[in-house]
Amino acid sequence: MREYLKFYIDGQWVDPVEPRTADIENPATEQVAGHISIGSAADVDIAVKAARRAFATYSVTTVEERLELLNAILAEAQKRAGELAETVTEEMGAPAGLASGPQTGLLFGHLTTAIESLKSFPFVEHRGNTTIVKEPIGVCGLITPWNWPLNQIAVKVFPALATGCTSVLKPSEVAPFSAQLFAEILHTAGVPAGVFNLIQGDGPGVGVALASHPDIDMVSFTGSTRAGIEVARNAAPTVKRVAQELGGKSPNIVLDDDAFAQSVSTGVVTMFGNSGQTCSAPSRMLVPAERMEEAKEIAAAAAAGVKIGDPNSGATVGPVVSGTQYEKIQALIQKGIDEGATVVAGGTGRPDGLETGYYVKPTVFADVTNDMTIAREEIFGPVLTVLGYDDLDDAVEIANDTDYGLAGYVSGKDIDTARAVASRIRAGWVAINHAFDFGSAFGGYKQSGNGREWSDIGFHEYLETKSILGYGTD
Repeated sequence: MREYLKFYIDGQWVDPVEPRTADIENPATEQVAGHISIGSAADVDIAVKAARRAFATYSVTTVEERLELLNAILAEAQKRAGELAETVTEEMGAPAGLASGPQTGLLFGHLTTAIESLKSFPFVEHRGNTTIVKEPIGVCGLITPWNWPLNQIAVKVFPALATGCTSVLKPSEVAPFSAQLFAEILHTAGVPAGVFNLIQGDGPGVGVALASHPDIDMVSFTGSTRAGIEVARNAAPTVKRVAQELGGKSPNIVLDDDAFAQSVSTGVVTMFGNSGQTCSAPSRMLVPAERMEEAKEIAAAAAAGVKIGDPNSGATVGPVVSGTQYEKIQALIQKGIDEGATVVAGGTGRPDGLETGYYVKPTVFADVTNDMTIAREEIFGPVLTVLGYDDLDDAVEIANDTDYGLAGYVSGKDIDTARAVASRIRAGWVAINHAFDFGSAFGGYKQSGNGREWSDIGFHEYLETKSILGYGTD
């Protein structure tokens, strides 16, 4: 049983101002796995003041000093990689292979990328007699979700540290354990007091206080579009910068070529990764209408090959994160059935033999039209919708007919066609054949948010630009 009842503020583990706790459930067992304290606006105020004090000195550290700190964090995190993976499995049900692989691997990937980016980042640029300086924006409020807990912490905290900012982190109260270990790692690595602070809590109690606090200079939020709107609304009176990575309903355009079978199969398996709980998941597969029946057979076979079960059993798909999430997904699966989509695999209810735990049948709907609820709303579970298109112009039109624009995918053998199609998708992150790169920029168009994370590009969200005219170059 994990008992995380203290917050990390100003370099110390401290009690909350007002004692209040929450049970944290293991979604695979439906049993309480531990407890956390739930913070308040009073805790946020204390942490923000600590971060403001620390900013005075941390903001003027050298690149070399910050590189030394990030490398110390990397060394300490490597020692505790196994613990981090076990914690992610316990708090949000990630299968052991996923937890020790991508769930923790993304943290290390973003950290090493931040280190390499910092070595050559242009904080100063000379333009004739004017000097352009990139300076740390200040104290940052960081609000992260439960689905990729370490990844989302990494893409916010490491750029903040690299650029000279101080921060207050509020991780998701649904999967909060890994954030506690993360704070322990930073403390042991020697992060100066007040530079990084952690407060556990919920959105109304801590998230609102961070977004609205007058001494927070920037808030970075990852979560639902609905919650992101509230963050922006709460931040508006103090005119702080708001960076948001929100929802998605990402298209995967499968080309009509010799790689069709492989493209469909890979799209199915990719969609089911992390139990479908990925904002950039390829949740709308677009296939040539004349090959819909073929796609159904391939998708059904791919879904049948997915092993779902206990996270420590060798399964590749575990439970979804909570009972609330389970019920939402079930309702949307039923909605798809009611609206006339064809169930190719899965459906409502738990998989056979899994009566305990929030397990959802890996589900594929075909013959979906883009006006159906399951094609419009983010389901955030292992549910794939397959839509038909007449030609590539039609495919691009369907792909872009969405309120979202976080990600897009193009799958096929013809790279020239794939490049042409990818360039027409209105999304911030488009992958050809599911390519991946830590050096890319991640973020969305439209209601999927604003700003970008990952790599050196993510540094800019944490920097202000100052022009010093008449500075000279001597």
